Amino acid sequence: MASTPPRAATLHEVAALAGVSHQTVSRFLHNRGPFKPATIERVEAAIKELNYRPNMIARSMRTRETGILAAILPSPVTALPTPTLAAAAEVARRSGYFMEISVIEGPAQDRARRAQELLDSGRLEGVLSLGALPGMSEQPRTPTTTALAILDQYDDKLRGIGPLADASVLREIIQTLADMGHRRFLHIEGPQDWSSARARRDEYLRSIAELGLESHGVRGGDWTTESGYAAISGLEEDSCVTAVIAANDYLALGAVRAAHDRCWHVPKRLSVIGWDDLATARYTIPALSTVAVDRESQGRSAMERLIALVRNEPAPEPANPVSRLILRESTGPAPAPPNPQR
Repeated sequence: MASTPPRAATLHEVAALAGVSHQTVSRFLHNRGPFKPATIERVEAAIKELNYRPNMIARSMRTRETGILAAILPSPVTALPTPTLAAAAEVARRSGYFMEISVIEGPAQDRARRAQELLDSGRLEGVLSLGALPGMSEQPRTPTTTALAILDQYDDKLRGIGPLADASVLREIIQTLADMGHRRFLHIEGPQDWSSARARRDEYLRSIAELGLESHGVRGGDWTTESGYAAISGLEEDSCVTAVIAANDYLALGAVRAAHDRCWHVPKRLSVIGWDDLATARYTIPALSTVAVDRESQGRSAMERLIALVRNEPAPEPANPVSRLILRESTGPAPAPPNPQR
């Protein structure tokens, strides 16, 4: 005999469990504060415990609001910005909305036409575009239009551009390594059709020159561990390179493995730093030094801006992702130079 699915919790049940009025819960879901921190904590705990989800059908019939937002992405998807989308979806959920994801094929002009169709469908309250839409700009929701927010920090292949491609933290990386005694560096680059890879390569070369350090060159060419492995495997024994800066963590992990296979201890013989702070990077042996990029704040900010446009409220300023250096076990002082022959 088929089991009966559990009954969905109601807004009044959330209010009763949290010890507040149902009006307070409703205002919380619509982000219409302010609220005391204790109230926020109780309401969030009640929503989580009861697994509460707003009744969008009833809401639509009552208010002519569908409660549905959509994030649109260009296709093909080269690298899905999961942290950004997950943070945006969480903001939408906490504000009482569902977030859909639509992948739109074709060039930017086709994506703009399809986006306009979504805006005109009447099914959505707001659309968040990851990437520019030619001829279109952000707009608030009105009785006849759907809100539109544009996160123009991605290109047509969903690769980071602008603030997402910022590499200025590389100067800090090189200065930090120089302070540890490192003087001869190697950069393992990513594919140069990516803005982020070009920016990291350019900042590496610029910082090396300005700080009066020595570069053994640039190797690599794609984002894979194999490319990082090949860069260190092909390094001359007498290269005197003591510090490697890789354009992403996969390249860095390949470099660490190649160093191990050559019996070059990391970090006693070779310091290695990656980029992106992969979840696995902190659990490798040695734990990988890296650059963390706060893509979650970007997703939260973009969704908060869209919801403000939906509700015709003042929109918060866009948040740019912040990059920060994380030093772990793969980085250490430069090895002492060999004693001269007597």
